[in-house]
Amino acid sequence: MPASAFFLALAAAFVHAGWNLLIARARDPEAAGAVALLAAVVIFAPVVALRWEIEAEAWPYVAASSLLELVYFALLGAAYRRAELSVVYPLARGVAPVLVLVVGVIALGAETTAVQALGVCLVGLGVLLVRGLRSPVRSSGVLFGLAIACSIAAYTLVDNEGIRFANAITYLELTLVVPALGYAVGILAAKGRAALRAEVSIATVVAGIGMWVAYGLVLAALARAEAAPVAAVRETSVVIATVGAALVLHERVGPARVAGAVLVAAGVALVSL
Repeated sequence: MPASAFFLALAAAFVHAGWNLLIARARDPEAAGAVALLAAVVIFAPVVALRWEIEAEAWPYVAASSLLELVYFALLGAAYRRAELSVVYPLARGVAPVLVLVVGVIALGAETTAVQALGVCLVGLGVLLVRGLRSPVRSSGVLFGLAIACSIAAYTLVDNEGIRFANAITYLELTLVVPALGYAVGILAAKGRAALRAEVSIATVVAGIGMWVAYGLVLAALARAEAAPVAAVRETSVVIATVGAALVLHERVGPARVAGAVLVAAGVALVSL
């Protein structure tokens, strides 16, 4: 793996963990997520216009992915308002690739390896440590993490097919338009205009930019290296976010939870291979 690809993938991990921390630390993570999404779609629209490329076959996948992304962002905002990021993030990011692998094997007839099976075991052990053994965390964080993992796995399977018919940047923008508008309208109806206005800040705009930049860094890394090592390095975001939760959000992250996050990242790296 070239050094340039390694550092691009690592940067993507830091950026992805970073925008999640910004949303989680907001006074209202749901409204902050809505503002960040809108900012991402608007700011990068000119870039997409210059790189526009999509075939008719992509639209059904764009529609399906958009709905799944809307569910993802709604769950993410609700999770960060009710549960700890150091629980939600590792579970969501760690379990999702395992679900994709399981669906691929059972439904699509894909082959698996002993290394991937070991990776699944490591993720499972890591999840137990993140959840807590002697003093389990609140079940809401676990349930939200698993629900978010299901939504990530679902839109990943859809996008894996849809991306064949569009430029990656165009595809990303189109799949974010409906979630951005739909989520904002939902927050507006539920909480009013003041809630959205209160979360308009540099932090939320930076979070929105981070959503896009993380994706762009992964694309740049993939242009220089194979997908498996890029995905493996990218999953260090699980550890970065867990440590960040302790330092930035002041969550009580003990050695067991950190160890669990490391195991989850290692397991996902093996699954990616």
